[in-house]
Amino acid sequence: MFRYLFFVILLIHSLIHIMGFSKAYGFGTFQLVNEISKPMGMIWLITCLLFLLSAALFIFRKDIWWAPSLIAILLSQYLIYINWGDAKFGTIANIIILIISIIGYGTWSFRANFKNEVNRSLNQTGQEPISLLTESDISLLPEPVKKYIRYSGAINKPKVKNFKIEFTGQIRKDNNSEWMPFTSVQYNFLDASTRLFFMKATMKHLPVAGFHCYKNGVAFMDIRMFSLFKVQYQAGEEMGIAETVTFFNDMCCMAPASLIDKRIQWKEVNGNKVKAEFTNNHITISAWLYFNEEGALTNFISKDRYTLSIDKKMQKIPWSTPLKNYKEFNGFKLASYAETVYQYLSGDFTYGTFKLNNIEYNLTKF
Repeated sequence: MFRYLFFVILLIHSLIHIMGFSKAYGFGTFQLVNEISKPMGMIWLITCLLFLLSAALFIFRKDIWWAPSLIAILLSQYLIYINWGDAKFGTIANIIILIISIIGYGTWSFRANFKNEVNRSLNQTGQEPISLLTESDISLLPEPVKKYIRYSGAINKPKVKNFKIEFTGQIRKDNNSEWMPFTSVQYNFLDASTRLFFMKATMKHLPVAGFHCYKNGVAFMDIRMFSLFKVQYQAGEEMGIAETVTFFNDMCCMAPASLIDKRIQWKEVNGNKVKAEFTNNHITISAWLYFNEEGALTNFISKDRYTLSIDKKMQKIPWSTPLKNYKEFNGFKLASYAETVYQYLSGDFTYGTFKLNNIEYNLTKF
């Protein structure tokens, strides 16, 4: 609703600037007191076109929409100043558009940090040919893991170097909080042990953005209101361990072909569940992987993931990601729905639901 309302404001405000151009060139009969020269009339027209360009970019969700808007605001306010009697009320529209444009700039700038990290990692990805995953590659894995890799359709397809995931879903802080809808884009790079996650959410009808960055065991989480004001920032040793669990979870849930990774040690097999240890940059975490009779991964449980407690301290709480609704995505059979759950002594707390919209492997560009 807000998007369309702001689009209308931009559109109407842009078209109002036609009055100055028309006055200068004698088109129409607009009731403007001051005379306007033809050169000034062209400035009115340019301002109109810049607002129109900004409106078009905005409605088509182009992050750079704010740039022509800021230029247009400067020109518009100058025109209003020299024609104050006729145009002073246009200042109100300019103030509204300026505030939203600053937020637009914040969104663009914050996301640019994520994009730059992704491009840096893509540039570091080798361009050598990728071999196919074969039965020989998985021969030493536990039987449930082999079955899962086959079930996913990864055999005789390229091994995985990186992948991009697009999710929609909802998250919340605690049982008393409202669910916040979100969309997210995520890139994982296996050899570089990098996970880059960018999320856009809505909290109490206000836009919130989050950037999770994990690089070889070092991680931070940056959550901002309007993409400008930090509402939560977390880093440190515990964050690195927590994100190592998340990185391994991504491998298990979204890239079954990656389970041939030499950093994984398969410790125990008990029927259809397998215990694994994953070591990266001197950080070792463990998890139990649960499979059904078909071979699908149905849950991932780790006791090594930290979360922020009520007293703002990081503590380890058992963490799980139940999976279901397997579907085909670009030739691979993967879970299309997952939840993120902390298993407190008082009971399980589901703080996130994730719907997989798309996944791509072995990308070379953003």
